[in-house]
Amino acid sequence: MKIRIKMLDERAIKPMRATDGAAGADLYMISDGDVYISPGETYLAHTGLSFEIPDGYVGLVYARSGLAVKQGVAPANKVGVIDSDYRGEVMVALFNQSRETRRLENGERIAQIVIAPYLKTEFEYADDLSDTARGENGFGSTGTK
Repeated sequence: MKIRIKMLDERAIKPMRATDGAAGADLYMISDGDVYISPGETYLAHTGLSFEIPDGYVGLVYARSGLAVKQGVAPANKVGVIDSDYRGEVMVALFNQSRETRRLENGERIAQIVIAPYLKTEFEYADDLSDTARGENGFGSTGTK
């Protein structure tokens, strides 16, 4: 499958997979220079790209494990959702969950995008739902670990 992308900024970098088996393609930040994110702060990083995601698919923006684990910087909303009808710039709200100010450079890999199919569903009210062994047992009800 080919996903059409539009360069909105000449500095934009085409998403790339690090290996043949990678599900996600890296997204790169564009900026006028180094960006510093203080502990507990969020920075809206630009990619300079917009995507044409086919109907029935969604772009899911996830953290890059290296940046999240080693630097404590990850998407603020945990998983970003890019709908198939959105044609604006893809941006990533990066949150610094560490205790130190973090520096990001122009062209740095900041997140990864996975294109995935989804089911279009309709929701309807019902007086009753089917029974299951779990029933209404919630948080922590399926085990202690």
